Amino acid sequence: MRALVFTGPGRAEVREVPEPQAGPGQVIVEVERAGVCGTDVELFTGEMSYLHTGLASYPLRPGHEWSGTVIATGPGVDGSWLRRRVTGDTMIGCGQCGRCRAGRHHVCPSRHELGCRDGLPGALAERLAFPAAYLHALPDAVDATLGALVEPGGNALRAVRAAGVAPGERLLILGTGTIGLLAAMFGRALGAEVHLLGLAAEPLAEAPVWTRDTLPELPWDGVVDATNAAIMPGLAVHLVEPGRTVVYIGLSGAPSLVDTRDIVLKDVTTVGILGASAGLAGAITAYAEKEADPRPLVAATVSLEEILDVLAGRRPADAGPGPKFHADPRR
Repeated sequence: MRALVFTGPGRAEVREVPEPQAGPGQVIVEVERAGVCGTDVELFTGEMSYLHTGLASYPLRPGHEWSGTVIATGPGVDGSWLRRRVTGDTMIGCGQCGRCRAGRHHVCPSRHELGCRDGLPGALAERLAFPAAYLHALPDAVDATLGALVEPGGNALRAVRAAGVAPGERLLILGTGTIGLLAAMFGRALGAEVHLLGLAAEPLAEAPVWTRDTLPELPWDGVVDATNAAIMPGLAVHLVEPGRTVVYIGLSGAPSLVDTRDIVLKDVTTVGILGASAGLAGAITAYAEKEADPRPLVAATVSLEEILDVLAGRRPADAGPGPKFHADPRR
């Protein structure tokens, strides 16, 4: 089968690779859509920290935002999964450690991360071997595009929930990339008054977008930092109302500084979000019930070969304004 392979920093190709086989507890999924996100770009460029700590290595097969149909099941898997439309959790825990037993498999020290860490080849391929225990079934109302947006949606939903903003309260989201825009959608669905801080106007935001110079001095009941700028974590603490919560879901490209005196003297709660695990089911429900429709965020759906251009920073001529790109590996 065909799969996208990162062969070294800044080097990628579509290769013929062996067909995956369903081992015990696994299924084989025919991939219909697979998204590309900032993590994939960092794995491509060589900047991703996992490549420097030994948790990931080249050659690497990326892809952790996906949807597809189960076409085969391995030993020990319930046969009812066959022919079901699915997506899956990126974080695959060992299932045995204290964190896994406590429901925190997403921070299992021995976890696999699909398409990000060594151990489980990713979904930017025609077919995918995946553990059935981490599958999520997709209802008919969630099409292939929405299915591949469940993983980023789960991250954004976790961030909005963690901000603790009640209906009618004001939520400020720093960043207008995919996660920021998804967080804005979920914030509105929960009844919050949503504002965004970005570098420029964002036509897909459906909420006020401010720059640092134009941001009004309003009480921000919760702040979500979905950026990669080292200055933003400290700014988030400065902006949030005393006694409220700042949520960090973006990773700055360089070490960021937050003055803990500001956190303590404002009695601010800070929360970090790693992975979508606890938000996947909620994202699927929100999409199915039309509480949020992020399909306009997808600028284009292209072939695996065309993803090489996207990774190199070249947008297809017919791409829409959205920040997200999907591949259809069947093309």
